[in-house]
Amino acid sequence: MTDSFKDHFSRGADAYRAFRPAYPDELFAWLAATAHTRQAALDCGCGSGQASVALARHFARVFAVDPSAAQIASAEPHPRVDYRVAPAEATGLPDGSVDLVVAAQALHWFDFDRFWPEVRRVARPGALFAAFTYGLLAVDAPVDRVLGHLYRDLLGPFWPPERRHVDDGYRSIPCPFPEVPAPAFSIRLDWSLDHLRGYLAVSY
Repeated sequence: MTDSFKDHFSRGADAYRAFRPAYPDELFAWLAATAHTRQAALDCGCGSGQASVALARHFARVFAVDPSAAQIASAEPHPRVDYRVAPAEATGLPDGSVDLVVAAQALHWFDFDRFWPEVRRVARPGALFAAFTYGLLAVDAPVDRVLGHLYRDLLGPFWPPERRHVDDGYRSIPCPFPEVPAPAFSIRLDWSLDHLRGYLAVSY
């Protein structure tokens, strides 16, 4: 994300909320156990709040920011989640106010030169930063061949350039913070064909 917000997700925000996958509970339990304290977390580029609500099960308060007013309007409400229309690079939070900053399937859109200083500003001493993403889904061999053809051959030339960071699991994004070893997490879901179609419609 640069000074000019690339709004890929406001259109169809309700469908985005309905069809995007949930993250594994184990991920958020690990983040909570690894953070020094659990007073407050910040979800940057929160979209419709999938990660925000999951964080609220472990943190006393969650600030969730996204530059898309439509995404925020469609977000799942939760009494401990404070949704705000704001970019990740300028959250509006006070200095030293959060114990955890996350970017769930969103880091590749950020302006890194502005985002990393914002993380440092809002983080309390010893706070944790975590970014996670998921790539091309897998079903079985025949379906995977069709999805791979759609993703790489038909749509490949049209993906925004930031998508390359998702394809390599964010390894190409230079993070200025010391790495904390983490276990591997996976998303395993039981979807109907209609749900898969809905996911492809909002994602592809």
